[in-house]
Amino acid sequence: MNDRSSQLQGRPWLNVPYYFVGCARRVPTMLSKHEQLLYYWLGAHWARGAGDFVDLGSYVGGSTACLAEGHITATLPGRIHAFDMFTSSEKLKQRMLYSGGIDPFEGEDILPLSQKLLSPWSDRVVFHKGEITDQTWDGTPIEVLTMDASKIALKTDAMARIFFPSLIPGGSVLVQQDYLHFSQPWIAAQMELLADYVQPVGHCPDDSMVYLCTRQIDQDALDRAEVGLLTDAELLDLVEAAKARHAGKGLEARFDQMSRAIAANPDVRIAWKFAKPQDDPLPPA
Repeated sequence: MNDRSSQLQGRPWLNVPYYFVGCARRVPTMLSKHEQLLYYWLGAHWARGAGDFVDLGSYVGGSTACLAEGHITATLPGRIHAFDMFTSSEKLKQRMLYSGGIDPFEGEDILPLSQKLLSPWSDRVVFHKGEITDQTWDGTPIEVLTMDASKIALKTDAMARIFFPSLIPGGSVLVQQDYLHFSQPWIAAQMELLADYVQPVGHCPDDSMVYLCTRQIDQDALDRAEVGLLTDAELLDLVEAAKARHAGKGLEARFDQMSRAIAANPDVRIAWKFAKPQDDPLPPA
């Protein structure tokens, strides 16, 4: 275990008082408090300024704000890149924005709101509006990559091709925010197929898994790690392999639920079409 890996063991972010997240706490987010602390801690205590931060699936900016608050605390160079469609349905606005004190507004475009909410960090946040898989990356090293946009298996492959080659061996963290969610088992499968290139270093409740990049992820690796066209049997085998890899961490029920969900949703590779098996409660994290 190298120094960078050992620093991530034992969930050290939980030792940070929540108030350290500062005004980032006021930006609406789907992150749990544990995840907010993780994002802040990665910037404030783990990163060394070796590359930029990339946040895939920012919604209105809550995750980006936590990264940025840590980034500014440590006075790091570089930028935090927020990728999202920056649109929201009225139903989601009601649940995520208005309930948190945001004044109601017309239309689906939330980029102006996000820019306003992230104004305390405007000198270091770069917005990338649009479909993430239509975007490009210029090869700048990525020190922290957070992913909350793997809702479609084929797009999970596309994002990996765009961003994973810029991860720094021994010096980049990848946070798979929905790794343990029953509706996206292809994330666990992808990480198993990249097991020679990434090392799991921590679980952050509820669903996030933290990885350290250990080896340069090249195109051959990405070819072998495609998950969009896996059969159900192949997907099940990889979920079982992930369960074995994480044995002893108290996560067995989460992987078992993934396996039941695959069986209950044959050939489905879109998260919002992935129905939870009937009478199958979500196991505790």
